[in-house]
Amino acid sequence: MRLVIARCSVDYAGRLTAHLPSAPRLILVKADGSVSIHADDRAYKPLNWMSPPCTLKEGTGDEEGVWTVINKAGEKLIITMEEVLHDSSHELGVDPGLIKDGVEAHLQELLADRIETLGDGYTLIRREYMTAIGPVDILCRDADGQTVAVEIKRRGEIDGVEQLTRYLDLLNRDPHLAPVRGIFAAQEIKPQARVLATDRGISCHVMDYNALRGIEDDKLRLF
Repeated sequence: MRLVIARCSVDYAGRLTAHLPSAPRLILVKADGSVSIHADDRAYKPLNWMSPPCTLKEGTGDEEGVWTVINKAGEKLIITMEEVLHDSSHELGVDPGLIKDGVEAHLQELLADRIETLGDGYTLIRREYMTAIGPVDILCRDADGQTVAVEIKRRGEIDGVEQLTRYLDLLNRDPHLAPVRGIFAAQEIKPQARVLATDRGISCHVMDYNALRGIEDDKLRLF
């Protein structure tokens, strides 16, 4: 990972345009190729970013101090450095991944045992399918034989969609698995996460914990 603290301005050109005026910011360049720009007042969320796969070109000569990040869709993130305050690189190695709490781990186990709840004809390939950036919760096939990656959360938020997006990018590079589509599964999915998932072609699935456990709803039914 490369950490750069610099006074810079940032311009994004793609489906829309956006401009960040000059200010001191943290720029993260990760091993997966992603680039994100952070301020000191927004917790973990970046001001702007480019997800992989993308390429970073650092300008030389008259363009020295100008970084141009381009993704496969041709969208550009242009970072104009005015003053570099810090620039360092660190080898973090392969991350072991998030250790899920008891409920998420149990949801994964239950869904793997009842994979047909995702749809008729679904079959399990395996749980905890390992990738270079961590394990995919469930890898399965749908009724048409297409590979499906499932990310499971108790509460589905944007971070989970981003995580699944990274997994899908890697999995789709494997000719034995591609094409791979994604399902974001959670007991509750936030509206923003659903919008982002839909925009990226990822399906959403709301899980009923009690139904997966085989516990009937005790509410009165009319039929």
